[in-house]
Amino acid sequence: MKKLKKELTVDQKIKRRNFLSFTVFGALGASAYGGWRWLYTSPEETAGITAGAHKPLRRALNKTEIFFRRLTFNESNLVKTYPRSMAAKVIRHNSDIGSEGKMPPDNWKLQVKRNSGEVLQITLDEIMQLPKTEITYDFKCVEGWDQISHWAGVRFIDFINHYNLQAEAKSQYVGMETPDQQYYVGLDMPSALHPQTLLAYQMNDELLNGNHGQPLRLIIPVKYGIKNLKRIGTITFSNTRPKDYWAEQGYDYYSGL
Repeated sequence: MKKLKKELTVDQKIKRRNFLSFTVFGALGASAYGGWRWLYTSPEETAGITAGAHKPLRRALNKTEIFFRRLTFNESNLVKTYPRSMAAKVIRHNSDIGSEGKMPPDNWKLQVKRNSGEVLQITLDEIMQLPKTEITYDFKCVEGWDQISHWAGVRFIDFINHYNLQAEAKSQYVGMETPDQQYYVGLDMPSALHPQTLLAYQMNDELLNGNHGQPLRLIIPVKYGIKNLKRIGTITFSNTRPKDYWAEQGYDYYSGL
């Protein structure tokens, strides 16, 4: 004859559920701590184009870059734009690495290195003669803040076509560097040629005056702010990753949105 199972009281059921919940929570917590400890104690990557990150983290960042570049990035997908009236009047100011102080246009020329070795020397006046493009969009920072801002300049793809740099644009990457070589970024070519990427010389309808770059800066809406170089001195092209300031500090090289 089968024994009848004793029915649990409500209090016993609650206690059993609490026990199971705490057991699962404890196991998950121990697993998370073990994973964090493993990552924290893992060796750092060999310093090069990228540095400052633990090897497993850098591998994850590189895999993420491949995912975004192959599966989600599309040159025809435009970043959301806003009416000019929504742009902030006072633009948040962050780091000035490589762009401290003022650099009047008369003291500046953009240097563009061709594959042939020739170096173009281009003035701001020459750049301003090209078709002007404006954009009001939500500038995003890796620190977690964002701000709608208005910029104007020449589209990078228009700049490429005007100066017959189509051969250079077949490269995989673009490198940009400040005149003092203190700040530099590496950009994948599809992002650089995105139709909303600008070589900007105006903010809120006024020429850049130094606080947010001068005389020419990069505005690339498909990237976080760390890629938006404030003072462009040189532009180069290559099929290998150019050096990148924040990637050398452990940040994601791609830094795409």
